[in-house]
Amino acid sequence: MNYEAKRLIEIRQGVLSKNDQLAAELRRRFHAAGVFVVNLLSSPGAGKTSLLEATMRAMLAECRVAALVGDLATDNDARRLARSGGLVRQIQTGDMCHLEADIVARHLVDWDLSAIDLLFIENVGNLVCPAGYDLGEAARVVLLSTTEGEDKPLKYPSTFATADAVLLTKIDLAEAVEFDRALAEENIRAVNPRAPIVATSARRAGGLDDWMAWLRKQMRNHRRDVDVTGS
Repeated sequence: MNYEAKRLIEIRQGVLSKNDQLAAELRRRFHAAGVFVVNLLSSPGAGKTSLLEATMRAMLAECRVAALVGDLATDNDARRLARSGGLVRQIQTGDMCHLEADIVARHLVDWDLSAIDLLFIENVGNLVCPAGYDLGEAARVVLLSTTEGEDKPLKYPSTFATADAVLLTKIDLAEAVEFDRALAEENIRAVNPRAPIVATSARRAGGLDDWMAWLRKQMRNHRRDVDVTGS
């Protein structure tokens, strides 16, 4: 290995080590405040914002919900999500293709975490870089749209392998785009045998039932953990 390649590896490892330390501190803060944090990953156009808007509207009837939204530019998604009635803040990353723990921490600095039950972090649309960065989340959820094709889990295995759940989005378009759901699930299972796979459609509220049930279960489990460690 030449010097340049070795140096790049050392820098990469140093960056990730620092991020992991900051993420661990964030996780302690979230846990102490009783906040359940979900990191949403997907490629651009997979439907993260549509899914999140529908989810926030539904969950706001049950708990206090907030969202941090990552994009290279514009605050379009944050303004859209704010219509749900939840607390929303846009993170503009400029030329950064992912969120990092220190960026999340900076954008939470004046938020009262004890006033939040459920926090979504909508990561930058990208199936490569975000997979390597822990944000202190309790759950990592990866979206795969029916319009993307069935092979994405095999092309981006590290992203799907780190998922606690995989959502098949835009399932109402599956027939129109000739999406092979069985093949997609087989490919997901090839890199992640354990994560539940849930089919969703933000356009059809009923398509969110299984996703919402999974989310509520994770929140209940998290609350029990907080109660036990806090007692």
